[in-house]
Amino acid sequence: MLARGERRTTRTKIAFWEAMTFNIKNMDKNELKNRSKFISKVLRHNPEMIDIQLDPQGWVNIDILLAKIAQKGPAYLQPLDRSILAEVVAENDKQRFAISEDGTMIRANQGHSVTIDLGYTAQQPPEQLFHGTAEKNIASIQQSGLNKGERHHVHLSADRETASRVGGRHGVPKVLTIKAGEMHAAGFVFYCSENGVWLTEEVPTHFIGF
Repeated sequence: MLARGERRTTRTKIAFWEAMTFNIKNMDKNELKNRSKFISKVLRHNPEMIDIQLDPQGWVNIDILLAKIAQKGPAYLQPLDRSILAEVVAENDKQRFAISEDGTMIRANQGHSVTIDLGYTAQQPPEQLFHGTAEKNIASIQQSGLNKGERHHVHLSADRETASRVGGRHGVPKVLTIKAGEMHAAGFVFYCSENGVWLTEEVPTHFIGF
């Protein structure tokens, strides 16, 4: 039989975990999405907005991230603890985030405008890759190809379905076929992120099938 103090400690632990489970169960997908968007903005574009520093590979300690969001982030992000962060990472359909093997660090998988080195190794791409965009962008792409803009790379998908979903975020979707094999043979370098997104510096027009 547990002593009175041990029973009190056990009840406290049970209440704590029940509260954490309640937080997740009562958080709808829009609330998770809002948290995902904010964390993505911090980790990819503006870590200074909550006064954190990314390491050279884009990682930040999870406890520091959560503490800084609690101090400097908007009120609608609360509650946000490790269990909810794990749910944000797991439920993100774009697989934006990676957690380190020891579970202490987090980073965005790609899409950075801040200067970091993701440490990806150059790989040989499949013969074809795909890029999802909106129809309104086609005329510009026909003139100048695909450019990375403020990001580190152009993002390419391994299948049409994923590319179509990406394009649908920006308007009526249009899927472009990228002659990745020909590009690689011509000396263009490709990388593949941890969540399966293919990355390259640019895609000239003559390698794009409209």
